Amino acid sequence: MFAIAGKPAQQSVGDTIQVLAGRLGTAQLLEDRRASIAGIRSLAKQYPASGKLQSSSIASSALRGLIAGLSKDGEDVDTVKVTLETLLMLFNPDKNSAEASEELALWIADEFTQRQENINLLLDFLDTNDFYSRLYSLQLLSAILSSRTERTEECIFAAPLGISRLVAVLADNRDAIRNEGLSLLIHLTPTSTELQKRVAFEDAFERIFNIIKSEGSLLHGDRIVEDCLILLANLLRFNVSNQSFFREAGCVPKVARLLNDTLREQGSEPEVAEWAKLQRNRNIYALLAVLRLFLTTGGVGTQTNQASFWQSGVLNQVLQLAFNRATEMQIKVEALITCADLIRGNASIQEQFAQLKVTSVLDEPLGEGTQAIQQNGIAQVYVIDGLLDLTLSVPLLTAFDSRLAACECIKAYFYNHPVIRKHFLRRAIEGHTSGADETANVLTTLLQPLDSHVSINPYRSWFAAVILFHLIFEDANGKSLAMSVTEGDASQGEEVVTCIQTLTENLLNGIQRNVDERVLVAYLMLLCGWLFEDPDGVNDFLGEGSNIQSLVQMGLRPAGDEIIVQGLCAMLLGIVYEFSTKDSPVPRATIHPILASQMGRDQYIDRLTKFRGHPLVRDFEVLPQNLNAAPPGSLPDVLFDKTFVDFVKDNFSRLLRAIDRDPGMEVPVIANGVQKGISREMVDSLRSQLEEKDKALHKSEEELLSKSRQLGQEQADHRRAKETFAVELGRIKQVNEALHRHHEEDLNKLRAEQSRMLQDHQRQLEHVQKTAEANADRTRKRMEAEIADLQSHVTKLEADLSKANKNHIQDLQTAHDEYTANKAEQEARLQRAEEKAKDFEARSEVAAARIRKAELSLAKMEKEKQAVQNELDDLLMVFSDLEAKVTRYKEKLQALGEVISDDEDEDGDAEEVEDDVD
Repeated sequence: MFAIAGKPAQQSVGDTIQVLAGRLGTAQLLEDRRASIAGIRSLAKQYPASGKLQSSSIASSALRGLIAGLSKDGEDVDTVKVTLETLLMLFNPDKNSAEASEELALWIADEFTQRQENINLLLDFLDTNDFYSRLYSLQLLSAILSSRTERTEECIFAAPLGISRLVAVLADNRDAIRNEGLSLLIHLTPTSTELQKRVAFEDAFERIFNIIKSEGSLLHGDRIVEDCLILLANLLRFNVSNQSFFREAGCVPKVARLLNDTLREQGSEPEVAEWAKLQRNRNIYALLAVLRLFLTTGGVGTQTNQASFWQSGVLNQVLQLAFNRATEMQIKVEALITCADLIRGNASIQEQFAQLKVTSVLDEPLGEGTQAIQQNGIAQVYVIDGLLDLTLSVPLLTAFDSRLAACECIKAYFYNHPVIRKHFLRRAIEGHTSGADETANVLTTLLQPLDSHVSINPYRSWFAAVILFHLIFEDANGKSLAMSVTEGDASQGEEVVTCIQTLTENLLNGIQRNVDERVLVAYLMLLCGWLFEDPDGVNDFLGEGSNIQSLVQMGLRPAGDEIIVQGLCAMLLGIVYEFSTKDSPVPRATIHPILASQMGRDQYIDRLTKFRGHPLVRDFEVLPQNLNAAPPGSLPDVLFDKTFVDFVKDNFSRLLRAIDRDPGMEVPVIANGVQKGISREMVDSLRSQLEEKDKALHKSEEELLSKSRQLGQEQADHRRAKETFAVELGRIKQVNEALHRHHEEDLNKLRAEQSRMLQDHQRQLEHVQKTAEANADRTRKRMEAEIADLQSHVTKLEADLSKANKNHIQDLQTAHDEYTANKAEQEARLQRAEEKAKDFEARSEVAAARIRKAELSLAKMEKEKQAVQNELDDLLMVFSDLEAKVTRYKEKLQALGEVISDDEDEDGDAEEVEDDVD
């Protein structure tokens, strides 16, 4: 009897892996190697790294054998398929397996990326037509890329024709392969500029648009359309070269056609499922995001991109999409922001933009005399009117994001364009002063008294204030034009109230009535931006002396939820004091004690510091400025404009120190590059000089008066001397007559003496008279000369002052013109040089790619030729051996006495050949 054998010992997983890995490395037959790989595949899902990457694990024992098998048996489709499946299982083991870990994927990725040949091997499979070879190779490359991104990018970039093969996958008719290739390119191109260029120059743009068209365009396309747009965004983001190539390749009209098809079909299509509507919105949003990549503010090619989109009609189509009533709200918002980017900073497009027409957002029927145009029963209005209506006249909370985007579009319309800004402001002033019922007028909105609409729609005032803020901010001409707006008719005995005073009155009324904080912030933002560096505006504000006291009282309230309003009030007070003068209605010397004593320096600094540290100001750049950030049914926490926040942060330290500035020290203001007015130091210096000249003139007049009095005194003395002489002459005549009567000689003596004395007196009289007249004339001439000299000196000083101001203005204007001309010339030269360099670079890259492709093709053909020759030599040797064996077998059979005919010889030979082959 035979003994029954016992149950054989069960082999462990580690031992099985070792056996299979050994067979994979030593098996000579293809079937044996394929069977080993199949066995390893059956264990890869559950035991990818048995023993934690020790010698008995699949990853450590069989990985290199699997990779080598791809190279050795690459022509056998079935072996390649099972090998790639096994490798994919190692990257994606069963989640329930205790051996699954991220370290395993990193280790396998390192094994592939440490040798360039391994990545080249996977890319070579993309040249085959086998479905699984192409699909699994793409999936394996994606797995390696996700684990070792940077190194994989380098290997793919360095692989011969690697990028070309990947981009060629986009043209595969099999959706699974095409989609996998699209996904791989998306993950390959987000960061590397060189990879982006290589992919773009392999005709990727054309292939992407073909996929979008074949998948149903934006309206009917699924996730693949969105993926195509994501890949497009990767290739264009911050890549000026690819953006230029995109324009030159004629892709802008294709974008225009996509938008045109969307507009044409959007309103006429039947009801669609919610998931389809969501995907459609994602597709449109992705395309708009791609457009915005071309429109970076201040970018090198932004102006050229804007012009290209305008010429292709993209701007008008995006605008119509934004105002289409069938468009979802999030798409309207993105479309309006895209429109703002399309026109911002481009003067020619800004000037033509206002001529476009859009669908009215208001639902009121058209009245008689209305100039609006109807299209399909819906009113058409000019785009600026439509944007103003959307911004100011749509009170719905759900429309807040679109209102904010429309406001951005209005700001972009007059951004950096003084002529349009002045025209916009002038139209607003004319509409307000005419008394027309313009609900979408920013001035009317801000100057009308606060009523119940403020609590219902607080953002109406906020948007109006933001628009007016941008119209006048850092624009002296705009401020002057806005200051011309007044309320009240003086001819009818009404009090004339200026625009600034009306705004301040509304602000103070809002503070007293405790209206919505957003309204108060709107007025405070506007006043701070207006009065900064505007002494005329500050004087207008101080025309109502109680304004200072009211703002101080607001700042002195107990700190609570009013940090922002109190901080802005303190900032407004600091601006008013900083730019006031001693000639202001409320002089600096009066304002300073109010701030220093009533409010207090510590309180002032505390209010400003708390305001600056408030999250809405401090974290403005990172906080979302939209409705989604607010609780459902609540107003969003959007209180500030970006430009105002930048203004606050730039001037915070200056306003913080304003309260410490001496009242006697005033700040000169430079407006539009020219000093507005003169500094207080110069005024005081000229006044002191004028006072000194007045004193010198007064002294000269007093001296002249003294000389005149002296002359009068001398003339009186002369008259008295003359009278005395006449008396003496009479007395002498009497004596002479007495002497004449007594003696003739005495008479003669007396006559001679008389004649002598008369002559002496006459000479003395003439001498005194001439001396007095000469002194008087000399004194008069000296005084007149001094007066004339003083007057000419004063005139010269005034002329010198006027000439100095005039020369200063002319020098500044000349320097500015020369700088503008030089800058324009240098920019033109730079742009021409960059365009030539880009063209040369593109041509050289294309030529290099063609050369490399030709060399690789030639090497491959030589290799294939050598392989075929080797196979032929091997077959000849095999046939020679077979013939020798047949001959020996015949001889042996004949020696044994067998008779073999020719047919049997042939049959026997055939059978033995078959046995030998087996």
